[in-house]
Amino acid sequence: MIDKKILEKLDDETKEAFKKGIESVIERTYDLEKEYKLLNASVIGLHNIIVQIVESQPNPIWILQEEAKKSIFFQNSASREVNDLLSKVDLAQKDQEINFDKKIYIININKIDNKIIISATDITAQKQKERLASMGQVAAHLAHEIRNPIGAISLMASTLIKRVDDKQKPLVNEIQSAITRVERIIKSTLLFTKGVKITTKAFELNLLKDELEKGFENYAYTKDIQLLIDFPPKEMLEADFDLLTIVMQNFLYNAIDAIEEDDKEDGKIIFSYHKENPFCIITVKDSGIPIKNTNILYEPFKTTKTKGHGLGLALSLEIIKAHNGKIELLKDEKGFKIYIQESIHE
Repeated sequence: MIDKKILEKLDDETKEAFKKGIESVIERTYDLEKEYKLLNASVIGLHNIIVQIVESQPNPIWILQEEAKKSIFFQNSASREVNDLLSKVDLAQKDQEINFDKKIYIININKIDNKIIISATDITAQKQKERLASMGQVAAHLAHEIRNPIGAISLMASTLIKRVDDKQKPLVNEIQSAITRVERIIKSTLLFTKGVKITTKAFELNLLKDELEKGFENYAYTKDIQLLIDFPPKEMLEADFDLLTIVMQNFLYNAIDAIEEDDKEDGKIIFSYHKENPFCIITVKDSGIPIKNTNILYEPFKTTKTKGHGLGLALSLEIIKAHNGKIELLKDEKGFKIYIQESIHE
């Protein structure tokens, strides 16, 4: 408060000057208040933008108080889904890889002022690709090395079956069946590692039926299995015949193996065909055991069967994708739908 006695002693000119000074101070105070509000709004806006940027990142991000170490100052939604990952982080290492919840993360740590910023990037897919590339190289090398001796054994078996008596022929037939299986694995491995390239031509669908029946005759099994193939006569399909034969035989052999693993002494495999524009669809069903793990169905070198090399479905999917198609697992029955988006000729 201003002392009134002092004001009364001032002359009019001084009072007026004093009054203007007070008004100027008040006006400047209002200006400062406005500037503060604008600055505060700007800071809040900038803070919100930073929060939105961090929140929009797909990678988990944590911001910690440096003095409190693992005390979280801020984190985005992605980090909340893997919150326990933070406890695995070594703050003394700037970059590190961590295996967590069946995934691999690369951790990056930066310090700004008194804050520690931690980001985690899921590199599981990248690691899997590197591992598959390495496994593919090894598999391709082994396939090349095995191909020549297997070819020689196949030739000798073909010669042997002409010379042995009828009692020995079943044994030679088993040898030939085993050789055919190994040759199929070699072919699949080389095809998978080199990449799928299709050459389309029109062919009669029943030619595919013939190949399925040949594969069924040559495949070794012990149970009473029925193969039913319902393909319309004279139906034409434009696709890569050789590659589609591999696909269909892969599904056939998987079905046989599933029936062989079942407790029942017999089984049934059904192939059928119909159209749903723009696709032609081949459905395969079997009465074998259910698929144990659908999550790894198409993963190379992994298999849910007691026997197999884990490339059949992975290669089949690549071939069908090359035909602009897809493969679906049936929901209500044991089997698959194989979609091929190619020209169908009546």
